[in-house]
Amino acid sequence: MRPPPYAVRVPPTTVADLLALLVREPGRPRVTWYGDGGERVELSGAVLGNWVSKTTNLLVEEFDAAPGTRITLDLPPHWRTVVWALAVWRSGACVVAPGGADGDVLVSDSPAGTPTTAQVVAVALPALARAFPGTLPPGAIDAASAVMTYGDAIGWTAPVDPAAPALEGADERSRTHEDLLAGPAPSPGRVLRAAGDRTQLAPFLLDVLAVLSGDGSVVLSSPATAAELAADAPRRARLVDSERITTEA
Repeated sequence: MRPPPYAVRVPPTTVADLLALLVREPGRPRVTWYGDGGERVELSGAVLGNWVSKTTNLLVEEFDAAPGTRITLDLPPHWRTVVWALAVWRSGACVVAPGGADGDVLVSDSPAGTPTTAQVVAVALPALARAFPGTLPPGAIDAASAVMTYGDAIGWTAPVDPAAPALEGADERSRTHEDLLAGPAPSPGRVLRAAGDRTQLAPFLLDVLAVLSGDGSVVLSSPATAAELAADAPRRARLVDSERITTEA
């Protein structure tokens, strides 16, 4: 018998559990992005899981990502950043938010001229990007073309150490993998949230993680779009209605 919509049988305790939860209803929207210039991207559970699987495989095969590996996400709050964070955690590695100490790998949307000894992955943020538009540092991987070459199913990964670091940031206390999903999950629903800027990346990721772990979904808006919605109440009301928003964060 099919479980009722939004039912959570067992709350996820690991990111692997969370990903299994998200694909249980594969066609259901999980992350929706409203970007600048009218860009809208919607990731169902199946599509989000596929992106995370491919990205996890890249991290493991190219950088030996595993417990103890530190991966700096020099990215703004964005749907692509959610994918990269979930992939880092699925590999057992640690997300380092902007402002933290240098990681072993740097994932950035603006890597040119970045003074770092880390290995570099360049991320193009636009949804239709097929190649990174800027200058790539020597040896950098272009995520726009590389991610799609990896398998749709997660291959070998090292066992995740629950006590290993999972999230570090300048203004966020360090969290272990067992901390990530330890808090109470909110009631299932569709949450509208302004993405904010990259200085708020760590709390942004934790907010999204909490909503998804409660079997909910998020509608994210870029800072410019959030400002437009705040200044245009009818437009915001239309979006809330069309996206079936239940909670406005």
